[in-house]
Amino acid sequence: MAERTTVEITDDTLAGAARPLVDRLVSDGVASALTAQNATLWGEEAEPEASIRLAWTTLHKSSRALIGEIEALRTDLRSEGIDRIVLAGMGGSSLAPEVITSTEGVALTVLDTTDPGQVSDALAGDLDRTLLVVSSKSGTTVETDSHRRIFAEAFAEAGIDAARRIVAVTDPGSPLAQLAASEGYRKVFLADPHVGGRYSALTAFGLVPSGLAGADVARLLDQAAGIAEALSADSPDNPALTLAAALAAAHTDGAEKVVLTDTGSGIAGFGDWAEQLIAESTGKEGTGLLPVVVEGPAAPGFADAGSDATTVAVGPRVQGAALAVEGPLGAQFLLWEYAVAVAGRLLGINPFDQPDVEAAKKAARALLDNPQALTGTEEPSAVIGPVEVYAAPGDQAVPATGTLADVLRQFVGGVADGGYLAVQAYLDRLDDASASLLRSELARCSGRQTTFGWGPRFLHSTGQYHKGGHRNGSFLQITGSAEQDVPVPGRPYTLSTLQLAQALGDGQVLAEGGRPVLRLHLTDRAAGLADVVRAVQELTR
Repeated sequence: MAERTTVEITDDTLAGAARPLVDRLVSDGVASALTAQNATLWGEEAEPEASIRLAWTTLHKSSRALIGEIEALRTDLRSEGIDRIVLAGMGGSSLAPEVITSTEGVALTVLDTTDPGQVSDALAGDLDRTLLVVSSKSGTTVETDSHRRIFAEAFAEAGIDAARRIVAVTDPGSPLAQLAASEGYRKVFLADPHVGGRYSALTAFGLVPSGLAGADVARLLDQAAGIAEALSADSPDNPALTLAAALAAAHTDGAEKVVLTDTGSGIAGFGDWAEQLIAESTGKEGTGLLPVVVEGPAAPGFADAGSDATTVAVGPRVQGAALAVEGPLGAQFLLWEYAVAVAGRLLGINPFDQPDVEAAKKAARALLDNPQALTGTEEPSAVIGPVEVYAAPGDQAVPATGTLADVLRQFVGGVADGGYLAVQAYLDRLDDASASLLRSELARCSGRQTTFGWGPRFLHSTGQYHKGGHRNGSFLQITGSAEQDVPVPGRPYTLSTLQLAQALGDGQVLAEGGRPVLRLHLTDRAAGLADVVRAVQELTR
Protein backbone atom coordinates (compact mmCIF):
# COMPACT_ATOMS: atom_id res chain seq x y z
CA MET A 1 0.00 0.00 0.00
CA ALA A 2 1.42 3.40 -0.96
CA GLU A 3 2.14 5.57 2.09
CA ARG A 4 1.98 8.78 0.08
CA THR A 5 -1.47 10.39 0.02
CA THR A 6 -2.57 12.18 -3.14
CA VAL A 7 -5.65 13.51 -4.88
CA GLU A 8 -5.42 13.74 -8.66
CA ILE A 9 -8.07 15.27 -10.89
CA THR A 10 -7.65 13.29 -14.08
CA ASP A 11 -10.41 15.04 -16.03
CA ASP A 12 -9.09 18.32 -17.51
CA THR A 13 -12.48 20.02 -17.63
CA LEU A 14 -13.15 19.22 -13.99
CA ALA A 15 -9.66 20.37 -13.03
CA GLY A 16 -10.32 23.71 -14.69
CA ALA A 17 -13.65 24.12 -12.88
CA ALA A 18 -12.15 23.18 -9.51
CA ARG A 19 -9.14 25.49 -9.68
CA PRO A 20 -10.93 28.77 -8.86
CA LEU A 21 -12.72 27.07 -5.96
CA VAL A 22 -9.39 25.91 -4.54
CA ASP A 23 -8.01 29.43 -4.91
CA ARG A 24 -11.03 30.83 -3.04
CA LEU A 25 -10.68 28.28 -0.24
CA VAL A 26 -6.98 29.13 0.10
CA SER A 27 -7.71 32.87 0.12
CA ASP A 28 -10.41 32.41 2.78
CA GLY A 29 -8.07 30.40 5.02
CA VAL A 30 -10.58 27.56 5.24
CA ALA A 31 -8.16 24.70 5.92
CA SER A 32 -6.40 26.34 8.85
CA ALA A 33 -9.70 27.61 10.24
CA LEU A 34 -11.13 24.10 10.10
CA THR A 35 -8.13 22.67 11.93
CA ALA A 36 -8.57 25.42 14.53
CA GLN A 37 -12.18 24.23 14.88
CA ASN A 38 -13.73 27.49 13.70
CA ALA A 39 -17.47 26.85 13.84
CA THR A 40 -18.38 29.86 11.69
CA LEU A 41 -17.23 28.27 8.42
CA TRP A 42 -20.72 27.04 7.46
CA GLY A 43 -22.77 30.07 8.35
CA GLU A 44 -24.75 31.33 11.29
CA GLU A 45 -27.45 28.64 11.24
CA ALA A 46 -24.89 25.82 11.33
CA GLU A 47 -22.71 27.37 14.01
CA PRO A 48 -24.40 25.85 17.11
CA GLU A 49 -24.03 22.30 15.74
CA ALA A 50 -20.60 22.86 14.23
CA SER A 51 -19.30 24.24 17.53
CA ILE A 52 -19.69 20.80 19.15
CA ARG A 53 -18.66 18.66 16.17
CA LEU A 54 -15.11 19.62 15.19
CA ALA A 55 -12.79 17.75 17.58
CA TRP A 56 -12.09 15.16 14.86
CA THR A 57 -9.48 17.43 13.26
CA THR A 58 -6.95 16.62 16.01
CA LEU A 59 -7.84 13.00 16.83
CA HIS A 60 -4.49 11.77 15.52
CA LYS A 61 -3.10 13.41 18.69
CA SER A 62 -5.92 13.19 21.22
CA SER A 63 -6.68 9.50 20.62
CA ARG A 64 -3.13 8.38 21.45
CA ALA A 65 -4.09 7.77 25.07
CA LEU A 66 -6.44 5.00 23.96
CA ILE A 67 -3.65 2.83 22.57
CA GLY A 68 -2.33 1.66 25.95
CA GLU A 69 -5.83 1.10 27.36
CA ILE A 70 -6.85 -1.02 24.39
CA GLU A 71 -3.68 -3.09 24.46
CA ALA A 72 -3.91 -3.69 28.21
CA LEU A 73 -7.50 -4.91 27.91
CA ARG A 74 -6.64 -7.09 24.92
CA THR A 75 -3.80 -8.71 26.86
CA ASP A 76 -6.09 -9.43 29.81
CA LEU A 77 -8.75 -10.90 27.54
CA ARG A 78 -6.28 -13.17 25.76
CA SER A 79 -4.96 -14.40 29.10
CA GLU A 80 -8.52 -15.52 29.89
CA GLY A 81 -8.97 -17.22 26.51
CA ILE A 82 -11.28 -14.51 25.18
CA ASP A 83 -10.28 -13.87 21.58
CA ARG A 84 -13.57 -13.54 19.68
CA ILE A 85 -14.79 -9.94 19.43
CA VAL A 86 -18.39 -9.20 18.48
CA LEU A 87 -19.27 -5.57 17.78
CA ALA A 88 -22.83 -4.35 18.25
CA GLY A 89 -23.02 -0.97 16.58
CA MET A 90 -24.65 0.92 13.74
CA GLY A 91 -23.41 3.52 11.24
CA GLY A 92 -20.40 5.37 12.54
CA SER A 93 -20.04 2.81 15.33
CA SER A 94 -19.53 -0.11 12.94
CA LEU A 95 -18.44 1.03 9.47
CA ALA A 96 -14.93 2.21 10.37
CA PRO A 97 -14.08 -0.84 12.54
CA GLU A 98 -15.24 -3.13 9.74
CA VAL A 99 -12.97 -1.39 7.21
CA ILE A 100 -10.02 -1.31 9.62
CA THR A 101 -10.19 -4.99 10.59
CA SER A 102 -10.96 -6.20 7.07
CA THR A 103 -7.99 -4.26 5.73
CA GLU A 104 -5.68 -5.74 8.38
CA GLY A 105 -7.12 -9.24 8.01
CA VAL A 106 -8.17 -9.65 11.64
CA ALA A 107 -11.48 -11.18 12.68
CA LEU A 108 -14.32 -8.99 13.92
CA THR A 109 -17.96 -10.08 13.94
CA VAL A 110 -20.01 -6.97 13.15
CA LEU A 111 -23.68 -6.86 14.11
CA ASP A 112 -25.30 -3.93 12.31
CA THR A 113 -28.49 -5.77 11.51
CA THR A 114 -31.85 -6.74 12.93
CA ASP A 115 -32.03 -9.89 10.84
CA PRO A 116 -32.72 -12.79 13.22
CA GLY A 117 -30.76 -15.28 11.14
CA GLN A 118 -27.62 -13.17 11.11
CA VAL A 119 -27.85 -12.47 14.84
CA SER A 120 -28.49 -16.17 15.53
CA ASP A 121 -25.32 -17.05 13.61
CA ALA A 122 -23.34 -14.64 15.79
CA LEU A 123 -24.87 -16.18 18.91
CA ALA A 124 -23.89 -19.65 17.70
CA GLY A 125 -20.23 -18.74 17.94
CA ASP A 126 -18.18 -19.89 20.92
CA LEU A 127 -19.55 -17.75 23.78
CA ASP A 128 -16.79 -18.99 26.07
CA ARG A 129 -14.32 -17.05 23.88
CA THR A 130 -16.57 -14.05 23.16
CA LEU A 131 -16.48 -10.41 24.22
CA LEU A 132 -19.32 -8.11 23.15
CA VAL A 133 -18.45 -4.49 22.39
CA VAL A 134 -21.61 -2.40 22.65
CA SER A 135 -20.99 0.80 20.74
CA SER A 136 -23.46 3.68 20.59
CA LYS A 137 -22.83 7.41 20.72
CA SER A 138 -26.34 8.24 21.92
CA GLY A 139 -26.56 5.14 24.05
CA THR A 140 -30.10 4.52 22.84
CA THR A 141 -29.64 2.98 19.38
CA VAL A 142 -32.46 0.44 19.16
CA GLU A 143 -30.56 -2.16 17.13
CA THR A 144 -27.52 -2.02 19.40
CA ASP A 145 -29.59 -2.13 22.57
CA SER A 146 -31.40 -5.19 21.19
CA HIS A 147 -28.08 -6.94 20.53
CA ARG A 148 -26.91 -6.11 24.04
CA ARG A 149 -30.04 -7.57 25.61
CA ILE A 150 -29.88 -10.73 23.49
CA PHE A 151 -26.20 -11.41 24.23
CA ALA A 152 -26.53 -10.62 27.93
CA GLU A 153 -29.27 -13.23 28.21
CA ALA A 154 -27.25 -15.75 26.17
CA PHE A 155 -24.18 -15.25 28.38
CA ALA A 156 -26.29 -15.73 31.51
CA GLU A 157 -27.92 -18.89 30.14
CA ALA A 158 -24.45 -20.27 29.39
CA GLY A 159 -23.38 -19.65 32.97
CA ILE A 160 -21.11 -16.74 31.98
CA ASP A 161 -20.96 -13.49 33.92
CA ALA A 162 -22.39 -11.14 31.28
CA ALA A 163 -20.96 -7.99 32.84
CA ARG A 164 -17.42 -9.38 32.49
CA ARG A 165 -18.05 -10.04 28.80
CA ILE A 166 -19.41 -6.64 27.79
CA VAL A 167 -17.42 -3.52 27.00
CA ALA A 168 -19.22 -0.26 26.23
CA VAL A 169 -18.14 2.55 23.93
CA THR A 170 -20.32 5.63 24.25
CA ASP A 171 -20.44 9.34 25.00
CA PRO A 172 -20.11 10.61 28.58
CA GLY A 173 -23.40 10.69 30.45
CA SER A 174 -25.34 8.66 27.88
CA PRO A 175 -27.93 6.07 28.98
CA LEU A 176 -25.46 3.36 27.95
CA ALA A 177 -22.72 4.90 30.10
CA GLN A 178 -25.11 4.97 33.04
CA LEU A 179 -26.23 1.38 32.43
CA ALA A 180 -22.66 0.16 32.10
CA ALA A 181 -21.79 1.72 35.45
CA SER A 182 -24.82 0.26 37.21
CA GLU A 183 -24.35 -3.20 35.68
CA GLY A 184 -20.61 -3.24 36.28
CA TYR A 185 -19.53 -3.84 32.69
CA ARG A 186 -15.93 -4.86 32.30
CA LYS A 187 -14.87 -1.50 30.88
CA VAL A 188 -16.41 1.68 29.53
CA PHE A 189 -14.58 3.73 26.91
CA LEU A 190 -15.94 7.26 26.80
CA ALA A 191 -15.54 8.88 23.39
CA ASP A 192 -15.11 12.57 22.65
CA PRO A 193 -18.65 14.01 22.60
CA HIS A 194 -17.50 16.77 20.22
CA VAL A 195 -17.18 14.33 17.32
CA GLY A 196 -20.18 13.21 15.27
CA GLY A 197 -20.68 9.55 14.44
CA ARG A 198 -19.63 9.67 10.80
CA TYR A 199 -16.43 11.55 11.71
CA SER A 200 -15.56 9.13 14.53
CA ALA A 201 -13.25 6.63 12.77
CA LEU A 202 -10.23 7.73 14.82
CA THR A 203 -12.11 7.95 18.15
CA ALA A 204 -12.85 5.13 20.58
CA PHE A 205 -15.71 4.08 18.27
CA GLY A 206 -13.28 3.12 15.53
CA LEU A 207 -10.23 2.19 17.55
CA VAL A 208 -11.55 0.14 20.48
CA PRO A 209 -13.24 -2.75 18.64
CA SER A 210 -10.52 -2.74 15.98
CA GLY A 211 -7.70 -2.79 18.51
CA LEU A 212 -9.33 -5.50 20.63
CA ALA A 213 -9.67 -7.60 17.48
CA GLY A 214 -5.95 -7.23 16.83
CA ALA A 215 -5.63 -4.30 14.42
CA ASP A 216 -2.64 -1.97 14.75
CA VAL A 217 -4.48 1.20 15.73
CA ALA A 218 -1.26 3.06 16.55
CA ARG A 219 -0.22 2.74 12.93
CA LEU A 220 -3.63 4.07 11.88
CA LEU A 221 -3.08 7.21 13.96
CA ASP A 222 0.47 7.53 12.58
CA GLN A 223 -0.95 7.47 9.06
CA ALA A 224 -3.43 10.22 9.92
CA ALA A 225 -0.70 12.26 11.60
CA GLY A 226 1.40 11.95 8.47
CA ILE A 227 -1.11 13.94 6.42
CA ALA A 228 -2.47 16.27 9.11
CA GLU A 229 -0.10 19.14 8.37
CA ALA A 230 -0.89 19.06 4.65
CA LEU A 231 -4.63 19.07 5.35
CA SER A 232 -4.26 22.10 7.64
CA ALA A 233 -2.35 24.16 5.09
CA ASP A 234 -3.95 27.05 3.23
CA SER A 235 -2.26 25.95 0.05
CA PRO A 236 -3.37 24.97 -3.46
CA ASP A 237 -1.47 21.72 -2.86
CA ASN A 238 -3.79 20.74 0.02
CA PRO A 239 -5.34 17.43 -1.16
CA ALA A 240 -8.55 17.95 0.85
CA LEU A 241 -9.18 21.32 -0.82
CA THR A 242 -8.59 19.73 -4.22
CA LEU A 243 -11.02 16.89 -3.49
CA ALA A 244 -13.69 19.19 -2.01
CA ALA A 245 -13.44 21.65 -4.90
CA ALA A 246 -13.68 18.89 -7.50
CA LEU A 247 -16.78 17.38 -5.91
CA ALA A 248 -18.45 20.78 -5.52
CA ALA A 249 -17.57 21.95 -9.03
CA ALA A 250 -18.93 18.72 -10.50
CA HIS A 251 -22.13 19.11 -8.47
CA THR A 252 -22.60 22.64 -9.81
CA ASP A 253 -22.30 21.19 -13.30
CA GLY A 254 -25.01 18.58 -12.57
CA ALA A 255 -22.90 15.70 -11.26
CA GLU A 256 -24.81 15.14 -8.03
CA LYS A 257 -23.62 11.54 -7.69
CA VAL A 258 -20.17 10.32 -6.68
CA VAL A 259 -19.34 6.86 -8.01
CA LEU A 260 -16.62 5.17 -5.93
CA THR A 261 -14.66 2.07 -6.81
CA ASP A 262 -11.51 0.48 -5.50
CA THR A 263 -8.63 0.22 -7.95
CA GLY A 264 -6.07 -1.59 -5.83
CA SER A 265 -5.85 0.64 -2.78
CA GLY A 266 -5.19 -2.25 -0.41
CA ILE A 267 -8.12 -1.01 1.70
CA ALA A 268 -11.07 -3.39 2.11
CA GLY A 269 -14.54 -1.86 1.87
CA PHE A 270 -13.53 1.80 2.05
CA GLY A 271 -16.52 2.84 -0.05
CA ASP A 272 -18.96 1.62 2.61
CA TRP A 273 -17.40 3.99 5.15
CA ALA A 274 -17.14 6.93 2.74
CA GLU A 275 -20.76 6.34 1.73
CA GLN A 276 -22.06 7.36 5.14
CA LEU A 277 -19.70 10.32 5.45
CA ILE A 278 -20.70 11.76 2.09
CA ALA A 279 -24.43 11.01 2.16
CA GLU A 280 -25.20 12.08 5.73
CA SER A 281 -23.00 15.15 5.55
CA THR A 282 -24.25 16.57 2.25
CA GLY A 283 -27.67 15.05 1.52
CA LYS A 284 -30.10 17.62 2.89
CA GLU A 285 -32.16 20.66 1.92
CA GLY A 286 -32.88 19.10 -1.46
CA THR A 287 -29.24 18.99 -2.50
CA GLY A 288 -26.10 16.95 -1.85
CA LEU A 289 -23.82 14.26 -3.20
CA LEU A 290 -25.14 10.71 -3.53
CA PRO A 291 -22.35 8.13 -3.10
CA VAL A 292 -22.66 5.09 -5.36
CA VAL A 293 -20.29 2.26 -4.44
CA VAL A 294 -19.61 -0.09 -7.36
CA GLU A 295 -17.80 -3.36 -7.77
CA GLY A 296 -14.89 -2.27 -9.98
CA PRO A 297 -13.78 0.03 -12.79
CA ALA A 298 -15.68 -2.08 -15.35
CA ALA A 299 -18.92 -2.10 -13.32
CA PRO A 300 -22.12 -0.49 -14.62
CA GLY A 301 -22.35 3.05 -13.29
CA PHE A 302 -18.59 3.63 -13.44
CA ALA A 303 -17.43 2.58 -16.87
CA ASP A 304 -20.52 4.13 -18.42
CA ALA A 305 -21.15 7.00 -15.99
CA GLY A 306 -23.08 9.91 -17.44
CA SER A 307 -22.89 13.63 -16.82
CA ASP A 308 -24.80 13.27 -13.54
CA ALA A 309 -21.89 11.47 -11.84
CA THR A 310 -18.28 12.04 -10.83
CA THR A 311 -16.21 8.87 -10.95
CA VAL A 312 -13.61 8.38 -8.18
CA ALA A 313 -10.90 5.74 -8.09
CA VAL A 314 -9.89 4.83 -4.55
CA GLY A 315 -6.37 3.81 -5.43
CA PRO A 316 -4.34 4.28 -8.61
CA ARG A 317 -5.92 6.18 -11.50
CA VAL A 318 -7.77 4.14 -14.09
CA GLN A 319 -9.47 4.91 -17.36
CA GLY A 320 -12.87 6.46 -16.78
CA ALA A 321 -12.05 7.98 -13.39
CA ALA A 322 -12.37 11.74 -13.03
CA LEU A 323 -10.55 11.60 -9.71
CA ALA A 324 -8.00 9.29 -8.13
CA VAL A 325 -7.40 9.29 -4.36
CA GLU A 326 -4.48 7.28 -2.99
CA GLY A 327 -3.09 6.79 0.48
CA PRO A 328 -3.08 4.53 3.55
CA LEU A 329 -6.29 4.03 5.52
CA GLY A 330 -5.64 6.38 8.45
CA ALA A 331 -4.72 9.19 6.08
CA GLN A 332 -7.74 8.51 3.89
CA PHE A 333 -10.05 8.76 6.89
CA LEU A 334 -8.79 12.23 7.77
CA LEU A 335 -8.52 13.40 4.15
CA TRP A 336 -12.11 12.55 3.31
CA GLU A 337 -13.40 14.04 6.56
CA TYR A 338 -11.71 17.35 5.76
CA ALA A 339 -12.83 17.25 2.14
CA VAL A 340 -16.47 16.50 2.88
CA ALA A 341 -16.65 19.18 5.59
CA VAL A 342 -15.20 21.71 3.13
CA ALA A 343 -17.53 20.51 0.37
CA GLY A 344 -20.40 21.26 2.73
CA ARG A 345 -19.25 24.89 2.87
CA LEU A 346 -19.12 25.06 -0.93
CA LEU A 347 -22.58 23.47 -1.25
CA GLY A 348 -24.02 25.85 1.34
CA ILE A 349 -25.17 23.21 3.81
CA ASN A 350 -24.34 22.17 7.38
CA PRO A 351 -22.26 18.97 7.10
CA PHE A 352 -22.74 18.03 10.77
CA ASP A 353 -26.49 17.56 11.17
CA GLN A 354 -28.80 14.82 9.86
CA PRO A 355 -32.28 16.36 10.01
CA ASP A 356 -34.13 13.60 8.18
CA VAL A 357 -32.70 10.50 9.90
CA GLU A 358 -35.12 10.63 12.80
CA ALA A 359 -38.23 10.47 10.57
CA ALA A 360 -37.78 6.77 9.73
CA LYS A 361 -37.00 5.93 13.37
CA LYS A 362 -40.22 7.59 14.50
CA ALA A 363 -42.25 5.75 11.86
CA ALA A 364 -40.72 2.42 12.90
CA ARG A 365 -41.45 3.11 16.57
CA ALA A 366 -45.08 3.95 15.72
CA LEU A 367 -45.43 0.61 13.92
CA LEU A 368 -43.90 -1.27 16.85
CA ASP A 369 -46.47 0.40 19.09
CA ASN A 370 -49.21 -0.84 16.74
CA PRO A 371 -48.41 -4.51 16.01
CA GLN A 372 -51.61 -4.91 14.00
CA ALA A 373 -50.03 -2.77 11.28
CA LEU A 374 -47.32 -5.41 10.91
CA THR A 375 -49.44 -8.55 10.87
CA GLY A 376 -50.71 -8.78 7.34
CA THR A 377 -53.45 -6.15 7.30
CA GLU A 378 -51.92 -4.74 4.12
CA GLU A 379 -52.87 -6.76 1.05
CA PRO A 380 -50.18 -7.30 -1.61
CA SER A 381 -50.75 -5.80 -5.04
CA ALA A 382 -49.79 -9.16 -6.50
CA VAL A 383 -48.45 -12.55 -5.41
CA ILE A 384 -46.02 -14.14 -7.85
CA GLY A 385 -44.81 -17.47 -6.52
CA PRO A 386 -42.80 -16.88 -3.32
CA VAL A 387 -42.78 -13.10 -3.87
CA GLU A 388 -45.45 -10.72 -2.59
CA VAL A 389 -45.52 -7.36 -4.37
CA TYR A 390 -46.45 -4.27 -2.36
CA ALA A 391 -46.88 -0.89 -3.98
CA ALA A 392 -48.73 2.30 -3.16
CA PRO A 393 -52.45 2.12 -4.01
CA GLY A 394 -53.04 3.13 -7.60
CA ASP A 395 -49.33 3.08 -8.43
CA GLN A 396 -49.26 2.81 -12.21
CA ALA A 397 -45.66 1.64 -12.14
CA VAL A 398 -46.80 -1.81 -10.98
CA PRO A 399 -48.99 -3.94 -13.25
CA ALA A 400 -51.88 -5.81 -11.67
CA THR A 401 -50.98 -8.95 -13.56
CA GLY A 402 -47.90 -10.38 -15.23
CA THR A 403 -44.53 -11.79 -14.29
CA LEU A 404 -42.08 -10.53 -11.73
CA ALA A 405 -39.98 -9.26 -14.62
CA ASP A 406 -43.00 -7.25 -15.83
CA VAL A 407 -43.37 -5.67 -12.39
CA LEU A 408 -39.69 -4.74 -12.24
CA ARG A 409 -39.59 -3.55 -15.85
CA GLN A 410 -42.34 -1.01 -15.23
CA PHE A 411 -40.90 0.12 -11.91
CA VAL A 412 -37.37 0.53 -13.26
CA GLY A 413 -38.74 2.26 -16.34
CA GLY A 414 -40.26 4.89 -14.08
CA VAL A 415 -36.94 6.07 -12.64
CA ALA A 416 -36.62 9.75 -13.48
CA ASP A 417 -34.14 10.98 -16.06
CA GLY A 418 -31.03 11.90 -14.11
CA GLY A 419 -32.46 10.07 -11.12
CA TYR A 420 -31.27 7.00 -9.29
CA LEU A 421 -32.48 3.61 -8.12
CA ALA A 422 -31.83 2.45 -4.56
CA VAL A 423 -32.04 -1.25 -3.70
CA GLN A 424 -32.66 -1.78 0.01
CA ALA A 425 -32.40 -5.38 1.22
CA TYR A 426 -33.70 -6.08 4.74
CA LEU A 427 -32.16 -9.54 4.73
CA ASP A 428 -29.21 -11.51 6.11
CA ARG A 429 -26.04 -9.81 4.87
CA LEU A 430 -24.20 -13.15 4.95
CA ASP A 431 -26.68 -15.87 4.00
CA ASP A 432 -28.55 -13.69 1.49
CA ALA A 433 -25.43 -12.12 0.02
CA SER A 434 -26.57 -12.85 -3.55
CA ALA A 435 -29.00 -9.92 -3.18
CA SER A 436 -26.07 -7.59 -3.74
CA LEU A 437 -25.88 -8.84 -7.35
CA LEU A 438 -29.00 -6.81 -8.01
CA ARG A 439 -27.10 -3.52 -8.00
CA SER A 440 -25.03 -4.12 -11.11
CA GLU A 441 -27.84 -5.91 -12.98
CA LEU A 442 -30.34 -3.10 -12.34
CA ALA A 443 -27.76 -0.44 -13.19
CA ARG A 444 -27.06 -2.22 -16.47
CA CYS A 445 -30.67 -2.59 -17.54
CA SER A 446 -31.88 0.81 -16.32
CA GLY A 447 -28.99 2.99 -17.41
CA ARG A 448 -29.45 4.83 -14.09
CA GLN A 449 -27.05 5.12 -11.18
CA THR A 450 -27.99 2.38 -8.72
CA THR A 451 -27.09 1.98 -5.06
CA PHE A 452 -27.39 -1.06 -2.83
CA GLY A 453 -27.83 -1.05 0.93
CA TRP A 454 -28.48 -3.65 3.60
CA GLY A 455 -31.32 -2.64 5.90
CA PRO A 456 -31.38 -1.28 8.51
CA ARG A 457 -27.64 -0.60 8.12
CA PHE A 458 -28.17 1.92 5.31
CA LEU A 459 -30.66 3.89 7.44
CA HIS A 460 -27.62 5.07 9.41
CA SER A 461 -25.77 5.90 6.18
CA THR A 462 -27.48 6.86 2.91
CA GLY A 463 -30.89 7.07 4.60
CA GLN A 464 -30.39 10.80 5.23
CA TYR A 465 -29.74 11.52 1.55
CA HIS A 466 -32.74 9.46 0.42
CA LYS A 467 -35.08 11.72 2.34
CA GLY A 468 -33.19 15.01 2.37
CA GLY A 469 -31.13 15.04 -0.84
CA HIS A 470 -32.12 15.45 -4.47
CA ARG A 471 -35.71 14.28 -4.90
CA ASN A 472 -35.14 11.94 -7.84
CA GLY A 473 -34.74 8.51 -6.25
CA SER A 474 -36.85 5.38 -6.71
CA PHE A 475 -36.69 2.73 -4.01
CA LEU A 476 -36.85 -1.05 -4.29
CA GLN A 477 -37.25 -2.65 -0.87
CA ILE A 478 -36.73 -6.38 -0.37
CA THR A 479 -37.98 -7.97 2.84
CA GLY A 480 -38.27 -11.63 3.76
CA SER A 481 -40.00 -14.00 6.13
CA ALA A 482 -37.69 -15.35 8.82
CA GLU A 483 -37.25 -19.11 9.26
CA GLN A 484 -36.27 -18.48 12.88
CA ASP A 485 -36.84 -15.55 15.16
CA VAL A 486 -35.09 -14.06 18.17
CA PRO A 487 -37.04 -12.41 21.02
CA VAL A 488 -35.58 -9.19 22.38
CA PRO A 489 -35.44 -9.61 26.19
CA GLY A 490 -37.38 -6.93 28.03
CA ARG A 491 -39.03 -5.69 24.86
CA PRO A 492 -42.46 -6.60 23.42
CA TYR A 493 -41.09 -7.50 20.00
CA THR A 494 -38.79 -9.92 18.22
CA LEU A 495 -35.99 -9.10 15.80
CA SER A 496 -38.08 -10.00 12.76
CA THR A 497 -40.83 -7.66 13.98
CA LEU A 498 -38.31 -4.87 14.45
CA GLN A 499 -36.76 -5.53 11.04
CA LEU A 500 -40.11 -5.34 9.27
CA ALA A 501 -41.10 -2.20 11.21
CA GLN A 502 -37.90 -0.52 10.09
CA ALA A 503 -38.55 -1.39 6.44
CA LEU A 504 -42.19 -0.31 6.51
CA GLY A 505 -41.42 2.82 8.51
CA ASP A 506 -38.75 4.00 6.08
CA GLY A 507 -40.91 3.11 3.09
CA GLN A 508 -43.77 5.09 4.57
CA VAL A 509 -41.61 8.20 5.04
CA LEU A 510 -40.23 7.92 1.51
CA ALA A 511 -43.70 7.50 0.00
CA GLU A 512 -45.07 10.43 1.98
CA GLY A 513 -42.23 12.49 0.52
CA GLY A 514 -43.34 11.61 -3.00
CA ARG A 515 -40.65 8.99 -3.67
CA PRO A 516 -41.69 5.87 -5.61
CA VAL A 517 -41.40 2.77 -3.41
CA LEU A 518 -41.86 -0.88 -4.43
CA ARG A 519 -41.52 -3.63 -1.82
CA LEU A 520 -40.94 -7.27 -2.69
CA HIS A 521 -41.53 -9.59 0.25
CA LEU A 522 -40.00 -13.06 0.02
CA THR A 523 -42.25 -15.60 1.71
CA ASP A 524 -39.51 -18.15 1.04
CA ARG A 525 -36.19 -16.33 1.16
CA ALA A 526 -34.03 -18.65 -0.90
CA ALA A 527 -36.60 -19.31 -3.62
CA GLY A 528 -37.90 -15.75 -3.65
CA LEU A 529 -34.47 -14.18 -3.89
CA ALA A 530 -33.55 -16.53 -6.72
CA ASP A 531 -36.74 -15.50 -8.55
CA VAL A 532 -35.97 -11.79 -8.07
CA VAL A 533 -32.41 -12.20 -9.37
CA ARG A 534 -33.67 -14.14 -12.41
CA ALA A 535 -36.34 -11.53 -13.09
CA VAL A 536 -33.78 -8.73 -13.01
CA GLN A 537 -31.49 -10.68 -15.31
CA GLU A 538 -34.38 -11.02 -17.75
CA LEU A 539 -34.50 -7.24 -18.01
CA THR A 540 -30.95 -7.14 -19.35
CA ARG A 541 -31.66 -9.55 -22.19
